[in-house]
Amino acid sequence: MTRPEFVPKPGQVDFTGLRYAPVINTVATYKGKILLTQRSHELRHYPGWWNGISGYLDDHLDIAAKVYEELREEAGLHAHHVKSLRIERPLIQEAPEYGKTWLVIPVLAIVTTDAITLNWEAADAGWFTPAEARKLQLLDGCADVLAHFFP
Repeated sequence: MTRPEFVPKPGQVDFTGLRYAPVINTVATYKGKILLTQRSHELRHYPGWWNGISGYLDDHLDIAAKVYEELREEAGLHAHHVKSLRIERPLIQEAPEYGKTWLVIPVLAIVTTDAITLNWEAADAGWFTPAEARKLQLLDGCADVLAHFFP
């Protein structure tokens, strides 16, 4: 799949040229393993890096609804696959290479399946132990989220 052209929907904020951007970073877990995706090389930010399921908080959806939307879009995990969500306080991630400051909302999602279907945003994915995950080329924000949930 190739990256579709981004066209903001009515009411959606376009963070492309803005310095500050609120995002969720969701760590889905199943039987002690963590789902991480390797970002597509077609993405503007951090192509090829490993991350949780993430997305901009750019519309009217609350955090939980955005988590469910991103899990469905990026991994094919639907609301009925999510046993619980734990939403934590935001973390700040400076990204001078992109001229961005990310306000990262960490989310832990306990899911009931390891069967996933990726969309164009991911080149690869895997279920990792926390120790295995730390050996990957992780986004700074993802590394902070993992450290928060798996000290």
